[in-house]
This record gives sequence, structure tokens and C-alpha cells, in this order.
Amino acid sequence: MRTVPGPTDHVVVVGAGLSGLATALHLLGAGRRVTVVERDAGPGGRAGRLELGGYRVDTGPTVLTMPHLADEAFAAVGDSLRRRVELVPLHPAYRARFADGSGLDVHTDGEAMEAEVRRFAGGREAEGYRRLRHWLERLYRAQMHRFIDTNFDSPFQLLHPDLARLAALGGFGRLDPQIGRFLSDPRLRRVFSFQALYAGVAPARALAAYAVIAYMDTVAGVWFPKGGMHALPRAMADAAADAGARLCWSAEVSRLEHAAGRVRAVRLVSGERIACDAVVLTPDLPVVHRLLGRAPRRPVGLRHSPSAVILHAGTDRTWPQLAHHTISFGGAWERTFDELTRTGRLMSDPSLLITRPTTHDPSLAPEGRHLHYVLAPCPNTTTGPSAEAWHGLGPRYRDSLLAELERRGLDGFGASLDRELLVTPVDWTAQGHAAGTPFSLSHTFAQTGPFRPRNLVRDYDNVVLAGCGTTPGVGVPTVLVSGKLAAARITGRPRARPARIPLTSSKGSR
Repeated sequence: MRTVPGPTDHVVVVGAGLSGLATALHLLGAGRRVTVVERDAGPGGRAGRLELGGYRVDTGPTVLTMPHLADEAFAAVGDSLRRRVELVPLHPAYRARFADGSGLDVHTDGEAMEAEVRRFAGGREAEGYRRLRHWLERLYRAQMHRFIDTNFDSPFQLLHPDLARLAALGGFGRLDPQIGRFLSDPRLRRVFSFQALYAGVAPARALAAYAVIAYMDTVAGVWFPKGGMHALPRAMADAAADAGARLCWSAEVSRLEHAAGRVRAVRLVSGERIACDAVVLTPDLPVVHRLLGRAPRRPVGLRHSPSAVILHAGTDRTWPQLAHHTISFGGAWERTFDELTRTGRLMSDPSLLITRPTTHDPSLAPEGRHLHYVLAPCPNTTTGPSAEAWHGLGPRYRDSLLAELERRGLDGFGASLDRELLVTPVDWTAQGHAAGTPFSLSHTFAQTGPFRPRNLVRDYDNVVLAGCGTTPGVGVPTVLVSGKLAAARITGRPRARPARIPLTSSKGSR
């Protein structure tokens, strides 16, 4: 593994999102002096926090899987996730509701899920689920250490027996047909393939290897941190401060000072100059390229994932059919993915993620109130409507979204609104996210593994990248891994192998 040459005693980490904080903790554990600079007033990055009239709103991800990867970062400084954050295992992990009126609770305990599938679709599908679960576990084992939790210096690193194992498992086929080998019910197939959208690819075109995301969601367990998802970066920042890191809030970087192929200092908008031996950059790639003064040349342009419209809704009531996480599937499937990734139209029959964090933490809303987070995937601004178009489109889409929620059984949703905030691609663009999407680069084959933008920067000996735009990719587990991989580029330390079992053991949690 290539590492940063020369002195690395003092490292500046730009960005206090999950990847930057993970990097900082791993560096601190390796004895480095660390300064973290963050343009916002506190930690979190995409996993931020917004106060909305008494509601405490998570502005980014709402689903936590593989918490042992966060625990690795805490453990690097002799701390633990369990000491800092109270985690609640979710049972069910999700509730799936379909256009035909049927519903299914998605359990991560194998026996519970087999019984639910048998109730929902019969014994033949239950047997298929057992085989699917075994396949997902084998797929995870074949990928995690060799292809996800690793620093690539060359595509030739793929030439390993694990590659043959992955091929033998069908990992290089297409996801939807591979899921179809086990399940024939189209509703069940959706439950185990919609996760491809996290990777920015339609299930019909995604590599079957991306079923590893379904493993994380439906086998390894889904968790909720008390205090909301923002409790995780807040705890990581506290642990970093206790371990000796200097944390600089409201500290935006204006430029990097460099000489002889090394960054020598980070300059802030305030005028402060922070000398350093190495720097880790975690912002979106366009910001990184601006700071470095250029974008690397690639034979093919970068492709970005679809975006999302999010409605943060504080309400005076809730609906018993909702679980903590509810996936409301539309009747259409292939057509909606074409709309998102090819034609650039808004979903004509949307599938929605509805999260109700007050299910397990009522303190996130005023007494007697409830908080709902409604995510509707939409095209990014390269494929679909421009950021400017969303100024006028946003209010109309909000109204259609409320009507759709009421059509799907959430009667009186619009009338129940106490506070609301609509976030559209124009807002993601204003935050500096390329193509108006918070989900960064899609995971096409040409943007995965050693072909994804590398975390080492050509022409700069001491600059390392972390975050969803680099190795290994998008999602809470992967950005935590990216922080560990970035730190290893600086320390040269052999990486610890993550535990196979999440940090808290509970029936139904794995």
C-alpha cells in the first residue's frame, strides 16, 4: 500500500462529516496531531442537524447499518460507540407497503423474516428467502475485506482468489435477475433490490455485487441512535476533542499553500494560516478540485447518482401503519428507474422512504408532536430539471407529494403539518454538491473499486481524500471506511479487520 512520504506529524482534516471525523480518530489513535476545520458551526456535514420550530431534524442520512465500523473509529482512541451513543436495534428494520395494499415487515433475524415471508407469499418464497440470505452472507464475506475495506493502488489488486469467489457467486451478473433466482414474487424482489438506488444505479443494470447493500439493510441489522443520526458525528467530534484534536468550527478553507509537490499550510477565509505535514480533504469533489487548482483527467466523464427531494414534516398526529422506516412502493418499477437515471423526468409513480424518528425518540419533537422525513428520489440536475428550475418546481412537487401520501393512506397529512421544510436539488447545489445530488458519484463499474477516484492525489505527495466521492463510495458504512483508509495512507498502519457481527448483539439484529 502506498503511503504519504516524509513527515506526517500534524495533519489537517478539512471537513467534520462522518468521513473526516473517522479519519481524525484513526489518526489520533496512531499518535498524530490533528486539526479539523469545518465551514459549518458544528460537526456532521451531510449528517447535520437543523432546529425547526422545536423539532430537531436530521438533514442527511436516517438509516444506520454496520455500527461496528463507527465503533472501530472510537476504539482507535480507546473509546467506544456504546459509551457515547445509545443505539436502538430496529424491529422491524423496515416496513414495506405496496401499491396493491399489501404490506411486509422486513426483519433482520432470519427466522422472523422467514416466517413473515411465508405469511406474505407462501412456503416456496420462504425457502427462496433462506437461500437468498445465505447468498447475501457469502457475497458480503467475499467482498468486504478485499474490495470494500481496502486501499487500491492498482486494478491488478483485483486479481485475487476472492475475485473468483465473487464471480462464482454471480457478483458480476445483474442484480435484479440474480435476486430473481431466489424470489419470484415481484414485491419481495423489490425489497431486496431497491438498495441499488443507494449506489445510483437501477437494479436491472446494477452489478449483483451491490446486493452487499441489501445484506447490510436486511441481514446485518438497522439501528437508530437516540438523539437522531446527528448524535453519531456529535459523539465522534467529542471523542476526537477528548483525544486531543483541535476542532475549528465556522472555519472555511480559502486555499492550500503548496510548494515542491506538498501542501505546506491550509489558509482559512478568516486569514488564519494552519501549517501542516499532511492534509485530508473530505468535501465534495468539485470543492476538492477547486482547492487543488485542477480536476484530474479521466477518459470518461464522471456520472452522478440521482438526487432526492426531502420533506421534513413536523405534524400534530401520526399514522399507526408507519414503522420507524417505511418504504412505500409505487406500482411502477422499471419505468421509474428509467425516469430517474435516463429520461430525467420526475417519478410518475414514486417509491418513497418515510422515516419517523419520534417512534423511538419523542424528544426530537415538541410534546405531543411527531417528526416525519419523506424522501422522494428525483433526477439529478445533469439528467433532469436544472437547479434554477427547482425554484418554481419545488412548491408544485411538494403539493403533489402531499397528495400522493394521502392517496397512500396517510389521511390528513397536509392538514396535520405544524412545521415543514422542503429540500430540493437547488438546495443541494447551494451546498456545493455536484449535479445537485447529495449522493455523489454513482457506482457504475467504471466508478467502483480501483476505478473510483483514488484517495491519493497525483502531483501532491501529502494530500489524501476521504468521503463518498472516493474509495469505497456512498453510504454511512462506506464513508466511515473511507476515513479509516485515508488515515492508513498517512500512518501506514495495517488496518484492523472489522468484526463480522455488529457491536451490540440482540435477537433479530443480525
